[in-house]
Amino acid sequence: MPQSRRGELLQRPSRPGSMREQKPVARGPRVVHLEGPLTVKDLAVKMGLRAADVIKKLISLGVMAGINQEIDMETAAIAAQEMGYEVTQKQPEMTKEELLDADLLKEDPEETLRPRPPVVTVMGHVDHGKTSLLDAIRESNVAAREAGGITQHIGASVLDWKDRKVVFLDTPGHEAFTAMRARGAKVTDIAVLVVAADDGVMPQTIEALNHARDAKVPIVVAINKMDKPDAKPDRVKQQLTDKGLVPEEWGGDTVFVPVSARQGTGIDHLLDMILLVADLHGMKANPDRKATGTVIEAELDKGRGPVATVLVQNGTLRIGDHYVIGQAWGKVRAMVDDRGKPVKKAPPSMPVEVTGLSEVPGAGDVLQVVEDERTAKEVAEARRTRKRAGDMQMSSRMSLEDLASRVREGEIPELKIVVKADVQGSAEALKQAIDKLETSEVKTNIIHGGVGGITESDVMFAAASGAIVIGFNVRPDSNARRVAEDQKVDIRTYRIIYDAVDDIQSAMKGMLKPKMKETVLGRAEVRQLFKVPKVGNVAGCYVVEGKITRNSTIRVVRDGVVVCEAAIDSLKRFKDDVREVASGYECGISLEKFQDIKEADILEAFVMEEVPA
Repeated sequence: MPQSRRGELLQRPSRPGSMREQKPVARGPRVVHLEGPLTVKDLAVKMGLRAADVIKKLISLGVMAGINQEIDMETAAIAAQEMGYEVTQKQPEMTKEELLDADLLKEDPEETLRPRPPVVTVMGHVDHGKTSLLDAIRESNVAAREAGGITQHIGASVLDWKDRKVVFLDTPGHEAFTAMRARGAKVTDIAVLVVAADDGVMPQTIEALNHARDAKVPIVVAINKMDKPDAKPDRVKQQLTDKGLVPEEWGGDTVFVPVSARQGTGIDHLLDMILLVADLHGMKANPDRKATGTVIEAELDKGRGPVATVLVQNGTLRIGDHYVIGQAWGKVRAMVDDRGKPVKKAPPSMPVEVTGLSEVPGAGDVLQVVEDERTAKEVAEARRTRKRAGDMQMSSRMSLEDLASRVREGEIPELKIVVKADVQGSAEALKQAIDKLETSEVKTNIIHGGVGGITESDVMFAAASGAIVIGFNVRPDSNARRVAEDQKVDIRTYRIIYDAVDDIQSAMKGMLKPKMKETVLGRAEVRQLFKVPKVGNVAGCYVVEGKITRNSTIRVVRDGVVVCEAAIDSLKRFKDDVREVASGYECGISLEKFQDIKEADILEAFVMEEVPA
């Protein structure tokens, strides 16, 4: 009997009582296993069905696909389920870089954590004694130590105090602190704010305070120069109380310590208070895992190649460890501590200088120990590729346009603002006007306000905090403009407070429709003044940037502050009237209805262009 006929007979239902009657065989659910995108034919084969049946089902689901057309996993899974199959899918494997990033975010079990030394940054106004205080704390002079070459300076110092260690970062004030924050690095546990008892709170003191506060770092105030006869510690306390830092003895929660770096008094009490604050915040790490840390400083050394000072934050870094730092990779060939001594391992909160890098990393880059050299190379290369792609389409930070679109999409963002104005009164008025704007849709948060031109430091602060910069009667200097362009920080300048308020309010309502856009054409520096009969003052200028055109408006900027805006009356090269003067050439400029030009003024040429809404 042919095999096919025999199979047919075997499958026929037998009569009751027949010898061929069999119990039905129990079958489990039909299961299909899917991996990655596949063609319609592949899916049909996996399910043991005709391709035509699968195509019909896909058409009923609204997917037009031929037999050799590729369909994604989600579509394949839905089709299989509709046809009565259980679907199992293989999860995509994480890349080595993703595994590293996940490991960095993973929290250690409480029982593995051990106390670690606190990491302290000393901040404050210039000349208030930051370096002198660090010298007094270390009981050695930094300059002398560096000049003598006794110890390698690695950007951090470890101090032994009452059988415990405290790590001090030797950063040049809040500038480095900001630069590292802009890169997302969080290395500081405690900020010591140094304020001179005779000078009191200064603009940079406020800036440093705002940095520490925005980074959510506990603050200890050191009132320095207590040996001066005109020291007024209570005035400092009052000034800082007005800024929201209330001393403990006045019912607040901020530790204030009077010190004299020159005489070395109060230093012991300051160190005790730092340890107390550290204990209150419970600073712990797991020393038994693979090391992670942050780069404080990095440079190319002629003899040793790329060198990085790393603050170990978790785990223990050992000689021979393979690691990746940002787009660089390497193996720990040698480590040096803050005293210049070679060490074999570095536990949490220990700063060490590491050699053996493929290239110089950036300050704020994260060090992670990996299994082997191959993994380190692979991760570094993946990051380099992604960085190149990211540079090609760099995402912008928060601007007023972003705010408007996010409000329209129903998000409730917070708009952080840095305010700069020509005088204190204007700054306060602008702050008060902005504070009143807060709505249920958007929160406004003025994280810093000050007087004077918009500086590079202001822009870096805004970049670190994701803020916009608003200037009233002031302009950004060339460095600030360059950094703003690099960091994609939105700088807005105004001459009327209500214009600033209206723009922010419009953005907060999601209705921002810019109608006029200012385009800066160029800048010229006034080198000499000439008095011309019947004309008045003519400014002998040198065009330092861009070009000056006859139909542009001129903004007179003096020490970063806008003095006047006026139309050009005449623009000359020697005795000839010209339409424009390019960068690198001299020219004579007179303004309509403005004679008070001074040498060293900057004349900024701009035009207002209409932008379609």
